[in-house]
Amino acid sequence: MPAGRRSIIGRLGVVAAGAVVLIGSFAGALWGLNTFFPAAGSKPPKLVEMPPLEPASRTSTIMAPVVVALTAIRDAMEERAPRNLSGKGDNPLAQLLGKADIGWTLTRGPFTVVGRSEALTVTTPLTGTLRLTGQITSGAGNVGGTLGNLINSDLGQGLQKITGRTLDQRADLRGTVAVSARPIIDNNWRIEPNLSAQVAMGQSALTIAGVKVDVGNQVKPLLERTVNEQVAALTARVRNDPALQLVAQREWAKMCRSISLKGVGTTAPDLWLEVRPTRAFAAQPKIDTNAVTLTLGVEAQTRITPVETRPDCPFPAQLQIVQQPAQGKVTISVPIDVPFTEVNRIIEAQLKGKSFPESGGGELAVTVLGASIAPSGDRLLISLRVKAREQKTFLGLGAEATVYVWGRPLLDRETQLLRLTDITLDVQSQAAFGLLGAAAKAAMPYLQKALADNAVIDLKPFAASAEKSIGAALAEFREAQPGVQVDATITGLQLVEIEYDAKILRIVAEAQGTMHAAVTALPK
Repeated sequence: MPAGRRSIIGRLGVVAAGAVVLIGSFAGALWGLNTFFPAAGSKPPKLVEMPPLEPASRTSTIMAPVVVALTAIRDAMEERAPRNLSGKGDNPLAQLLGKADIGWTLTRGPFTVVGRSEALTVTTPLTGTLRLTGQITSGAGNVGGTLGNLINSDLGQGLQKITGRTLDQRADLRGTVAVSARPIIDNNWRIEPNLSAQVAMGQSALTIAGVKVDVGNQVKPLLERTVNEQVAALTARVRNDPALQLVAQREWAKMCRSISLKGVGTTAPDLWLEVRPTRAFAAQPKIDTNAVTLTLGVEAQTRITPVETRPDCPFPAQLQIVQQPAQGKVTISVPIDVPFTEVNRIIEAQLKGKSFPESGGGELAVTVLGASIAPSGDRLLISLRVKAREQKTFLGLGAEATVYVWGRPLLDRETQLLRLTDITLDVQSQAAFGLLGAAAKAAMPYLQKALADNAVIDLKPFAASAEKSIGAALAEFREAQPGVQVDATITGLQLVEIEYDAKILRIVAEAQGTMHAAVTALPK
């Protein structure tokens, strides 16, 4: 080999060896810098201290129309109302009869209950007899005047012939009684029935000395007096009946308690939903052709507690009267406390292993190795442990560092997602990669965009858990009772609010549903 050529090869070998030494020295220096001079991003920013969350309390409302079938009212009246009526009247024929005894008995038929024009009308047919006994007096021949309205004027001469005889006459009676009710609820938990009665009697006659005498009009005032006495007694009994209040007190006491809720996450503690009713309200009865509808409602304070509580729920002395609602509804607001350890698990599962930019281009490739979130005032601090490798040179230098990013939490109600907005890189993270700072700076916009797209917490699993828990609690209202069918259903649930402290993310869930009760038989 010529000497000149050997000289060139020797010089190239020296250059190559020098390059290897230079690269090795550069890599060693870079390793030393990363080892002995940690990146600035490894020191986390100072967090704003967060006061502990107050015990969560929200207002929940249950408004249920109770539909009492007219057939149930009819059957209850059939069982309780007397079937027979009887009475005695004054002697209207004092100039004609001595030792007179006028008595009547009536038997009612089945009740017919009709609802119309916000009034309830109950009617029943009456059938019976009137019996008149007495002795024709010696003044029978002088009858007139008063008797003129009752008997034919030709009766006088016939009566003179039978003076002293004993009479025992009977007549059939027919009529109807109609009782109307326009019930209203007073704020003292009592019902004012507003009852009124009407009596109608058909024509009925007795035959005295061959002459028919109409006695229906004589019985009507007697029957009206008896019916009005019973209506007055019924009015007083209904007006003073504490049944509505007693039922409300019983249900009030059942509602006042804590309900166990299954904790969210495998490590979350068992939580309790405290229900404390505070207000009772009702709408005035509504009457239609099929039923009487009474709408009752309860407003309660609901909150989450870590342990079972025994709330104090004084029963309200006053019932608030409200307008008739369109339908029954259930609105239950439930705060759900989620530990940030669970939030971190979700965030890390969504970010760990992702590389940015996703296209693979750019001067620096960044891969997320781990992620966590820490609250700080009205913002959240995301700590990202990442590995970066420059792609511009053939050296492919890389480093690991912790990058800190700020973001403001925002609840997207429509999609039920918790998003981070206003994402900004903490100033200390600009130099997180040491000698890779220039390339890292160019890659930061990709990282911020990736966080905006991926730093999202899907809250739908929490909503589903809450809906299931609330549905289980509401199922107790559907327990079958004789003659009563309660339909309570949760139709949807939304997460409507978030708040947090240093350890807990609180999500407020609001469940919407419907509720109504159908009464087919009144209690005996």
